[in-house]
Amino acid sequence: MSPSSDDQGMRLQRSSRDTAALIPRLTAWLATQLPGGADPVLTLGSGIDSNGMSAETLTLTLNWQDDGAARTAELIARVAPAPGDFPVYEHYDLPGQAEVMRIVAAATDVEVPRVRFLEPTGAVLGTPFLLMDRVEGLVPPDVMPYTFGGNWLFDAEPEQQLRVQESTVETLAKLHAIPDAANTFGFLDPEYAGASVLERNLNRARAWYEFSVRDTGPSPLVERILTWLGANLPEPGSYDTVLSWGDARLGNCMYRDFEPVAVLDWEMATIGPRELDVAWITFGHRVFHGIAQNFGFPGMPDFMREEQVRASYARCAGVELADLTWYTMFAALNYAVVFLRAGGRQIHFGEMERPADIEVVLHHRAIVEELLAELGA
Repeated sequence: MSPSSDDQGMRLQRSSRDTAALIPRLTAWLATQLPGGADPVLTLGSGIDSNGMSAETLTLTLNWQDDGAARTAELIARVAPAPGDFPVYEHYDLPGQAEVMRIVAAATDVEVPRVRFLEPTGAVLGTPFLLMDRVEGLVPPDVMPYTFGGNWLFDAEPEQQLRVQESTVETLAKLHAIPDAANTFGFLDPEYAGASVLERNLNRARAWYEFSVRDTGPSPLVERILTWLGANLPEPGSYDTVLSWGDARLGNCMYRDFEPVAVLDWEMATIGPRELDVAWITFGHRVFHGIAQNFGFPGMPDFMREEQVRASYARCAGVELADLTWYTMFAALNYAVVFLRAGGRQIHFGEMERPADIEVVLHHRAIVEELLAELGA
């Protein structure tokens, strides 16, 4: 049987807004941003259902006049969700995301979409948004996860899958090589208490969990993770501070010829140890592989293995990574909050009944319990 998001209840509603109704307001606003006489015409394509759930994502075609010449741009709109639509994050900093992409584009050869327009106030659509150039390429799907099969990455030859793995790790190394990240990206340092940047990142994640439980109720499993992380925080001198993409997942990359042509989704960008991103990308694949196995599919057991990724990173960055145990548990924490928010949103939109045990929405529950048992936590 070929899996589908409808079959497995995995199609996630992101918004209660009528997206077509946004077009007149967007068009009128663009007329104020373009030179006089541009006469912009905006056409709505579609939302993007197979990846991501943190923001509303729309495809648009913009036509306008520029000094008598007809111009066309294919755009992607990223719109912060309305407060009533059960947002994944408590805070959305679209100006910060745009600034990260601008700096990355200027400082590296890592491909990021060009941001053409930013509306930070929410005055036009009710929440802030940005418009960026659309990049042509393929994305490993999240819904259903690429590990389920029936998609370009799963069906690729082993050497092509290896090229995806190696080129993505190389991209991480390039991001981490941007010099003086603590100052260059100082605006990303979490505004939470903490004697180190890693402790501030942990406290940001803790606050995110506390935001989530207002709607979903507490998770004893997540609180076990938090307790262990707080008790085992790495010392500041044990790591470098680099730009951390934050949500370093294959599903946040666009590929062409099995190499990244766009690095997407910077909502969780921060500064901190390079191990944050490396643990995140390996743990994320482990989660998707586990979900596939839970549904009776073979998954991709030989892809994005930690030892392979560590070796690739050392070759690309010239840096040997520290032990990833703490950072893997930190990834497990953040994935747990994502799953809690995703499950809460499904309840909010009537796509599922509220379960007696909210931890059934933690799709990585078995993996986390195994990790905690190994740690004696």
